[in-house]
Amino acid sequence: MQRPAMKFLLFSLAALLSACAVNLQSNASQLPGLTFIHLNDTYRVADVEDGTRGGFARAVTVIRQAQGEGRDVHVLHAGDLLSPSLESQVWFGGQMVSALNFVDEIAPTYFVAGNHEFDIREPDIAFFINAVRSSAFDWLGDNYTLQTGDDVADQALQRAFTVKHGDRTIGVFALTMHPLDGGTRRPYVEYDRDYVANAERVIRQFEAQGVDLIIGLTHLRMANDIELAELRARHPALQFIVGGHEHEVASREQSDTSAAIFKGSSNARVIWRIDVDFGATGDVSISASELALDASIPKDPAYQGLEDEWRAELLRLYPIVDARVGEAAARFDAREETIRNEESAWANFIVDQARGAFGAPVADFAFINSGSIRIDDYIMGDILYEDIARTFGFSSFLRWVTLNGAEFKTLMEAGYVGEGEGNFPQVSGFRVCVDRRLPERSRIVSLQVPAGADWQEIDANRQYTLVMPDFLYQNNDGYVIPDKLKDPDSRTGAELKYLVLDAIIKAQQLGQKVGQEVDPKNPRFVALGPDREACW
Repeated sequence: MQRPAMKFLLFSLAALLSACAVNLQSNASQLPGLTFIHLNDTYRVADVEDGTRGGFARAVTVIRQAQGEGRDVHVLHAGDLLSPSLESQVWFGGQMVSALNFVDEIAPTYFVAGNHEFDIREPDIAFFINAVRSSAFDWLGDNYTLQTGDDVADQALQRAFTVKHGDRTIGVFALTMHPLDGGTRRPYVEYDRDYVANAERVIRQFEAQGVDLIIGLTHLRMANDIELAELRARHPALQFIVGGHEHEVASREQSDTSAAIFKGSSNARVIWRIDVDFGATGDVSISASELALDASIPKDPAYQGLEDEWRAELLRLYPIVDARVGEAAARFDAREETIRNEESAWANFIVDQARGAFGAPVADFAFINSGSIRIDDYIMGDILYEDIARTFGFSSFLRWVTLNGAEFKTLMEAGYVGEGEGNFPQVSGFRVCVDRRLPERSRIVSLQVPAGADWQEIDANRQYTLVMPDFLYQNNDGYVIPDKLKDPDSRTGAELKYLVLDAIIKAQQLGQKVGQEVDPKNPRFVALGPDREACW
């Protein structure tokens, strides 16, 4: 995903860790410095990429270093914490609450729910209630309410939240994603979709209270955050918005008519440090640093102890997690920044298994949404059962659909709405060329199917068979299957994760390695742009 252009002025920070810096305003500071550390979309107690990137242990180090500079540090988390992950299938997010509670002990932490907070279905609502009740950090929400039936949990959600810094007051409005925009519909949550109206209502409340500075904490798409940022034109106390959901680092500069926006990458690979300093006359200086948490950042030893305890408990309950099931033929990139934007060898191996889910004959096509692949890591060398379990953070039941070529092409357009998101499809049995410069839902320039040893454009009138996730069959992630194509008596097929495991075990029996690298001469996905003007 291309990141928004950054026109901020570079400057030196006293922080030991900084990747890039932006200066929004400059005034002399009189109060001790105030610092916000911003994270979003964290799904693991531990780090990723074989322990070399991200993780709370490194984030805690950054927090302690800022505190060591004498700054008043607060933590902002923009949602997606409880789910999905291997561990959340065991503890329903309890392990993540424990991790963020640890952070809160070091620096006050404020949290807005993301769409995945509500993955827990009503029969298991007690686990969600327990997660909220056991949270030491503050849950914020100005456009949603909890209706679990548990008074303590329902009343835990704080509205029009304020933070004290000496004699200064900072107002924080918090918004999460409505189901019509990709949020999760559950009977125990009620949403208001008018994000701008809700934010402005709270901002006016803050203004009436005489707050010194206003910020937003959101789990929304960037387009929504941009609309919110434009409230600064009417409310100049609004300084910046920190958000989540997209999983890739992004930012937009502040202007007289727009607040700054900061988003980090998933699993704390990249986080933001935002320094706020107040001048003697009430003026505000804000500077932000994009911090890449890699192996150069030491892990906090105390947090590492908590991480080790959860790992030991997982292995005690499920020793199979550490079991070797096969061997990868190469180093396969299954990081979210790859899998949500381009063809992935690991995803190719996975989706190829789907075509045979309903027996012979295998389906003509199969595709999966990249958001269903949650491992966010590399697959290489020995493949462990853990790799399979982490890949599939959700149920992975499959459906069979028959449709013509025109209907299929229309269906696939949903995969190229937006960029860098979980709707991006990983495909089998066909290849796609798109041009994102074209209007949404008309971006597929070419969709080709095999023709002997060659390829040809899909036949708009021919009937094809398709296997797809049940989640998409139910019209999620923007994909819509017309009712006329749905068999009311159809059942879901096997779960894809078990088909993948079975394929790996069979390869192991034959002494074969699993998968193959993406073939640059025969790609399944091509994106046109300045560097490429021809599809094939």
